Amino acid sequence: SDTSNLANCIRTFNVGINADLNNPSLINAQTPGGFAALSGGNKGVILFNKNGTDFVAFDRFCPQADCEAPMTFENRLLKCTCDNSTYSVDFGGTPQTDGFLCPAIEYRVIKSGSTIRITNF
Repeated sequence: SDTSNLANCIRTFNVGINADLNNPSLINAQTPGGFAALSGGNKGVILFNKNGTDFVAFDRFCPQADCEAPMTFENRLLKCTCDNSTYSVDFGGTPQTDGFLCPAIEYRVIKSGSTIRITNF
């Protein structure tokens, strides 16, 4: 596939978030398929529990940079409400909408016990 336009994608915002899954605001992220919205990044961060063991985190910043509102999250998809583009949390933030090339911005998640650390890759 042609990836020449990916160089134009915004890659990262500096992020360093430490959170405890036992915090009541993160209770939903304890279960497989659950998620929590955290402060940080550019527009906030979605922490998603893929399967009970593996977690992923994505900035809520719309990859097209055409939206002031943070992306919403539903049915394992991040959605940019300004252009209705969607991005899969199961496939590294890849766009699920035809004509969109830039992925959602993903962060590294390290889990140790109940502690979650979210950083840049």
